[in-house]
Amino acid sequence: MATILVVDDEEPILELLRFNLEKEGYQVCVAKNGQEALESVEKEQPDLLVLDVMLPGMDGLEVCRKLRSISRFQQIPIIMLTAKGEEIDKVVGLELGADDYMTKPFSPRELLARIKARLRRTNSQEEADARIIIRGELRVDVTGFRVHVRGEETELTPKEFDLLRVLVTHPGKVYSRDELLERIWGYEYDGDTRTVDVHVRHLRLKVERDPSNPEYIETLRGIGYRFKG
Repeated sequence: MATILVVDDEEPILELLRFNLEKEGYQVCVAKNGQEALESVEKEQPDLLVLDVMLPGMDGLEVCRKLRSISRFQQIPIIMLTAKGEEIDKVVGLELGADDYMTKPFSPRELLARIKARLRRTNSQEEADARIIIRGELRVDVTGFRVHVRGEETELTPKEFDLLRVLVTHPGKVYSRDELLERIWGYEYDGDTRTVDVHVRHLRLKVERDPSNPEYIETLRGIGYRFKG
């Protein structure tokens, strides 16, 4: 499920959005100022930002500008929140690279609809852009279900391929074992995450030069896995 970062200095709005987003199944992280927002984007690798313009210190427009200047964050959708009547902020925000905006006070239901629509659009574009991914000696044909390692085609099981696809299409993003279970096996955490560990071990044997010192699939002890981007 997608991770949403909500950035606002008003606690009631943070709690309102957290409640509604989590009810829809999203993972939610929050930040109360611009600096926290930048740090959260770096740490959490969110799939979308809901970003208020009026923030203490660094405002939302500056946060947007900074994120759009960093290549690995340029494709993260940003929905900006503006106070009523701040037309100039809407225009500037869109010029800086924001994808959408809503005026306070807003309808949580409408915001949810816009988030869903933006994520669908982003996922469709990612799938179109990521048909063939090349990372070092690894070549992954996402739609053709083929993997080449050092020029040789390598046979993966369907679950191994799904695991590799999730990781390689989001380089640098950390996935917990629970997230991978849900995304690939389609069920919630049931107390046994060894399934993920076993598949990672088998996948490393097939794509890594040295599985004990992986070049691609990194373990974050006590957290999960990520593809080194």
